[in-house]
Amino acid sequence: MRASDVLIVAVGGGVGAAARYALGGWLADRFGPAFPWHTFVINVTGSFLLGVLLALSVERGLVPQEWRIALGTGVLGGYTTFSTLAYESIALAQQGSYALGLANMFGSGAVGLLAAWLGLVVGRVI
Repeated sequence: MRASDVLIVAVGGGVGAAARYALGGWLADRFGPAFPWHTFVINVTGSFLLGVLLALSVERGLVPQEWRIALGTGVLGGYTTFSTLAYESIALAQQGSYALGLANMFGSGAVGLLAAWLGLVVGRVI
């Protein structure tokens, strides 16, 4: 591991976290607090984008390793929100919304897997 890679990840993580904050706030304002759509959308889009990135970098060799580290580990690592997903799912259940809590946790997982697969497919053909 190189010190420059750590710096790249740190900068990318800041960019991803800022994007998550901005998009999450915008989505929360639009859709309200009944279901954490902001976290769901961020996790699904992050899964899709990581799929595209890995197809383009690892499988096709079109994206250099430095960019894969910056975008994948840095930006998308800061952008996705699995710990928030877990907390919000438990919070929904504790509020008595057990079905919504389960839908959030397992729906994000299932749709995230689908989005990652779709991202790989898209990354392989572009």
